[in-house]
Amino acid sequence: MKDKLEYLKGTTTVGLVCRDGVVFATDTRATAGYLVASKQARKVYKITDTIAFTTAGGVADTQSLANMMRAEAGYYQMREGVPMDVRACARLVANVMNAYSFFPYIANLLVGGVDAQGPKLFFVDLDGGLTEEKMVATGSGSPVAYGVLENEFKDGMKTDEALPIAVKAIKTTMKRDIATGNEIMAAAVTKKGYLELSPDEIKKLA
Repeated sequence: MKDKLEYLKGTTTVGLVCRDGVVFATDTRATAGYLVASKQARKVYKITDTIAFTTAGGVADTQSLANMMRAEAGYYQMREGVPMDVRACARLVANVMNAYSFFPYIANLLVGGVDAQGPKLFFVDLDGGLTEEKMVATGSGSPVAYGVLENEFKDGMKTDEALPIAVKAIKTTMKRDIATGNEIMAAAVTKKGYLELSPDEIKKLA
């Protein structure tokens, strides 16, 4: 178990609730101990047009959870006739995490998006704990990221105002945390849908 939990230490993910949506940012480095196992690891996943995840943990675990939730969201919409809301998505994945209790899933997730109740963001711990947040960072670089977020992010910001802050938090973390690095991924989820920024757009923000 101790060896598995080591995988949760090497990354940084950020989530912010804005007036018009939710902003996510992550690095792209995947580590295995002292090895940089991948420089282009995806840590932001679109689940529906208005819900997305960020992930930290075992690569296979997080990919499996994202695929599972895409399928469950599709089943929900077919059955209920309406899209799955953010809280239901977060609660379902938290229940899965709790039911399996570390076997096989070793991951921390940020689940966020927009529904009829407005923008929502939830943190799902590896044991299935679920908390609603307005601003959250996970992973080994989170203390550095919080230093930027606490100083610069304010309630009521719009997504276009918060995106540069989220990107700055990851960029700053890269300078101090060896397990956070390579590139930055950023995305915003609003009523208009899921928008993932291109590398050029992120460079301009940074």
